[in-house]
Amino acid sequence: MTIADSPIKTARRARPQRRSIADLLAPLERLAATSSNLVANHEAQFEIGGEPYVLPRYLFVGPRGGDTPIRIGIFAGIHGDEPEGIRAIVRFIQLLEAKPELAAGYYLSFYPLCNPTGFEDATRHSRRGKDLNREFWNNSAEPEVRLLQAELVSRSFQGIISLHTDDSSDGFYGIVGGSTLTKHLIEPALSAAEKLLPRDERPVIDGFRARNGIIRDCYDGILTAPPKVRPRPFEIILETPAPPPEYLKECAFIAALQTILLEYRKFIAYAANL
Repeated sequence: MTIADSPIKTARRARPQRRSIADLLAPLERLAATSSNLVANHEAQFEIGGEPYVLPRYLFVGPRGGDTPIRIGIFAGIHGDEPEGIRAIVRFIQLLEAKPELAAGYYLSFYPLCNPTGFEDATRHSRRGKDLNREFWNNSAEPEVRLLQAELVSRSFQGIISLHTDDSSDGFYGIVGGSTLTKHLIEPALSAAEKLLPRDERPVIDGFRARNGIIRDCYDGILTAPPKVRPRPFEIILETPAPPPEYLKECAFIAALQTILLEYRKFIAYAANL
């Protein structure tokens, strides 16, 4: 499927006054067309109000770095008014294409646009009026959630990373869950991001107790691994503040992502040598 005849393009032609999904993802589509590392997948399709949409997945296959590739899922744009994470994924994939060794040993599944209608409309919620990040594993009827849940089940990720923007915060912070290993990944990630943006040091962030910019509780219904999956993957939500310039927020996300991949690779190599 090409950009010209995909549902991404169709949606843009139908509603030109909305923010353009095709323009947003065009760099990745061009890259996937020629890359030996990046594969675009547009099979996850749904309709809203009779209009076709896609939840695109981009798989980046890093150079071989062990017997079994490490499977990580990276998600953004589940709130349509938070484009920073989407753009950070685009830039991060471009960086990986230029320096594939950064992804050595990894199969990285990127889901940059988890709420296409929200992005088009520049709204937190989907066009059906739902906060999709409160709908997971709760028998949701929302097509985006059902498609993402299917991906979370079938891909058996060892790690899940979500990118968000918090308009009530002046600093970068993280939310952790899943594997006990997560705590060993979040601190290096925040330290890397802190070189670009200040860390949110408040004792209470978004209504939850925090320490050194790290929260260990969160709302029900957020994007996570299937509840009964074992072993639990590591789960990290990275939150950037709204006020700084766009490029700083994107760079902070990219620095944190690079660090998580580096630190997790070290852990896997260490565990293999025990």
